[in-house]
Amino acid sequence: MRVCVLGSGPFGTALANVLAVHCEQVALWGRSEPVAASVNQRHENSIHLAGIPLSPRIRATLSLGEALEGAGLVVSAVPSHATREVIRAALPHLPHGVPLLTVSKALENGTLFTMTQLLEDCLPRSFHPSIAILSGPSFAQELARGLPTTVTLAARDTSVALACQKLLQTGTLRTYTTTDVMGVQLGGALKNVIAIAVGMLEGLGFGFNTRAAIITRGLAEIARLAVHLGADPRTLNGLSGMGDLVLTCTGELSRSWQVGFELARDRALEEILRSIKKPTIEGVKTARSAQELSLRTGVELPICHQVYLATHHGKSARVAMTEVIHQQLLEHP
Repeated sequence: MRVCVLGSGPFGTALANVLAVHCEQVALWGRSEPVAASVNQRHENSIHLAGIPLSPRIRATLSLGEALEGAGLVVSAVPSHATREVIRAALPHLPHGVPLLTVSKALENGTLFTMTQLLEDCLPRSFHPSIAILSGPSFAQELARGLPTTVTLAARDTSVALACQKLLQTGTLRTYTTTDVMGVQLGGALKNVIAIAVGMLEGLGFGFNTRAAIITRGLAEIARLAVHLGADPRTLNGLSGMGDLVLTCTGELSRSWQVGFELARDRALEEILRSIKKPTIEGVKTARSAQELSLRTGVELPICHQVYLATHHGKSARVAMTEVIHQQLLEHP
């Protein structure tokens, strides 16, 4: 089988390496000529995953038409803010009837759409049954290196989920399936906001006790909103909820955590983004969407609210996290 991965960043490249285990050819599309040259000539993404060997079955291309031709699976691994643009450009070349799997963990600013809702908004109705979402605790570097990893794959159509699962199951990757598309997506998106809060707390010198407490309260906050929007609460106790939250809040590879940690050092957000060479961070963008969802639904998200104020309105990290601790830990028995 030939498959296509849209997005040659760290996670898209890591997934391409996974898919190459079962697929004869993996087309990796991106906009970077240096990345494409590195993948094709040295079998390495020297820009995003330096030092990790890639399967020779992976072929990088800058052409959407070439990447999508004959694909039996399409994976969207482009950043959330670029997904709408890329999918619209890809539409004339998208094959009908094959799974379309998104791996972005975010909520679109403005519309407040999850990534599957965004895809449905971009694509004709005939594509909608084929849409799926992959989430769970999975840093790209470890996935690409073949370290043991478990993830969750959600689709409303069980046959779509099972088709994707077969291609994303290896000796070191275990993929579980579910039909709870909403729960999987909200867990994956909102954990980035909580990770910023935990990064701020650690940057301010609070200990492991506080970190554990805020992770726990953050999970309750995510679950409260997810259930309100129709999710199964059990999903949030699984890989795409608790699992992904713990990883993102405790692993220093998490860029959302890094942003929080640096905000605690009184660095400006713009300076932080420049230093980590990322114009946007999913947790920062999703903090705005979480705030708007809270206002729209009436579901209180106090930790997300303080992160929103710190990232979008310049509130001091110390003041914001002091209020979180007071409200989440000291006011409740």
